[in-house]
Amino acid sequence: MNAFNDFIFAAVDTLLRGGTLLYPTDTIWGIGCDATNYAAVEKLYSLKQRDHGKSMLVLCADEEMVERYVAPVGDSVRELLSAESPTTVIMPQMRGMLASNLVASDGTIGVRIPRMDFCQSMLASFGRPDVSTSANLSGCPSPSSFADIDSAIVGGVEYCVPSSYDSGSARSSRIVKLLPDGAVQVIRE
Repeated sequence: MNAFNDFIFAAVDTLLRGGTLLYPTDTIWGIGCDATNYAAVEKLYSLKQRDHGKSMLVLCADEEMVERYVAPVGDSVRELLSAESPTTVIMPQMRGMLASNLVASDGTIGVRIPRMDFCQSMLASFGRPDVSTSANLSGCPSPSSFADIDSAIVGGVEYCVPSSYDSGSARSSRIVKLLPDGAVQVIRE
């Protein structure tokens, strides 16, 4: 096996055991866990020192995973999820398969399909959505590189992808919300 496959194996093993991980995404470094595991999601809230009122997003490998775990994907959502620029779509959580402490009080969840090889391979091997939240303590700036990540985050996860495997763009994703009438509200550009 090569180093890339070793990192994928270790990340998936961590997710399967209910652990947390620090890993590169197509945007900024993130911390994550199994999006279907209530206890693992609790670990992330504790690690980030984050209020449960602030939800986190999930990464899915493809539209099929979104449809299996979150909700049906219509044309407007399909277009948003496949946008060239990383885009998180806040949509209704209709399937009830994600950890209940992950879904926002209004019944929605942010979803993104990353284009980065590492995330795609990890999600495909894991077979379920992964929680993804910026690798920072709540209220602190998001890290633009591995070197900017607080030592409490690095030391607080069960597995850390080596820093040599740096993240994608060092920029947070665009966030849009699908409204009940089908309109799209831009939350963050």
